Amino acid sequence: MAGAAETPAAAGVSHVYPHGSRLNERGRLEIGGCDVIELAEEFGTPAYVYAEDDMRIRAREFLSAFERRTDRFEVVYASKAFPCTAVYKLMAEEGLSCDVASGGELFLALRGGFDPAKIYMHGNNKSVAELEYAIEQGVGTIVIDSFDELERLERMAPGQRVMLRVTPGIKPDTHAYISTGQEDSKFGFGVDEVPRAIAAIENLDLVGLHAHIGSQVFQLDPYEKLAEVLTGVGEYPRLNLGGGLGIAYTQDQKPPSIDSYVESLLRGAPDGVTVLCEPGRSLVGNAGVTIYRVGTVKSIPNVRTYVAVDGGMSDNLRPMLYGAHYEAEIADRFGGHSLCTVAGKHCESGDILVSDVLLDEPRPGDVLVTPATGAYGHAMANNYNGIPRPPVIFCRDGDARVVVRRDTYEDLAARDAV
Repeated sequence: MAGAAETPAAAGVSHVYPHGSRLNERGRLEIGGCDVIELAEEFGTPAYVYAEDDMRIRAREFLSAFERRTDRFEVVYASKAFPCTAVYKLMAEEGLSCDVASGGELFLALRGGFDPAKIYMHGNNKSVAELEYAIEQGVGTIVIDSFDELERLERMAPGQRVMLRVTPGIKPDTHAYISTGQEDSKFGFGVDEVPRAIAAIENLDLVGLHAHIGSQVFQLDPYEKLAEVLTGVGEYPRLNLGGGLGIAYTQDQKPPSIDSYVESLLRGAPDGVTVLCEPGRSLVGNAGVTIYRVGTVKSIPNVRTYVAVDGGMSDNLRPMLYGAHYEAEIADRFGGHSLCTVAGKHCESGDILVSDVLLDEPRPGDVLVTPATGAYGHAMANNYNGIPRPPVIFCRDGDARVVVRRDTYEDLAARDAV
């Protein structure tokens, strides 16, 4: 069994896979010391499989990177990446704070054991009911996103601690659908609007500014610029510089280290300011893989070979939503020379998980794995075509446990009112 601190590359698989992953003596992929083929047999497919230690290691890396440089910081788990009671519990145990973007995420965070005082409530259109719920539960900080929301909170919660979300006018090199810092954004106040927003605050406790430039960002310069933009708006004791640090989805991707990312955040911030960051994807993305069972292999002469699996856009919507790229392997036959396209089972031509991947002569019954699905897979899972959502399985030291069960057909009708 691979040790938790062993790097994937040293164990025969790439850095795209979780810490501690390896190919065992039988040539099978192990995640968290658990044989993936055996997991498929025990829990069925598709399934989200996580190395629990990977998430803990990354959380500690963020904390350590800050602790070596300052005592004025806060690491806030951006839970929209993986809103699951078990992971909320894990991140709370590791000493992180939490960012929620809805009443539902708030419910799960509280259920997972987060101190409400360490929760930040986000959202560009929080409902009155969600604000009431947050206030009732004692949420520590509400991040105000608009003048309408500011007016509501002035009436609803005098004395509530708040931050203002600023749209900094910074557009990083990422997909337009996950870019949030440009001027044309549904999020936050433009830099020129911030003074008016501050002047409108009478009864709320404004403690700082927040901004988020986007997700899956590999450049570090925008983060230094972000701190400078927020500092230019005014002097506040707290600056939340958002998240967005990219991860490796494919072997050729080499994202910045957590340490260098934190260094960039602090470099642009003035002395004496408490700096917050909100990692999500970079905490959980590479910790998880999705396992499937191959159902059919269809070779179209002179065109392509389709390898159809028992999941697809119901468990990983990102390739269809904004063209996200993934890798794939046969779990007990890594490597290969057959050029294939991994297709889902849904009634959509666009239900393609991975295009043009080399596999080792795939055949029906094989277990296929796609790495780096730990962020936004479970979060975006859906029941299109009446497909039950997959379970979430945590693996650690060779033990596997289900932390979210698989949907049943009965679950599909649980909300029917007829």
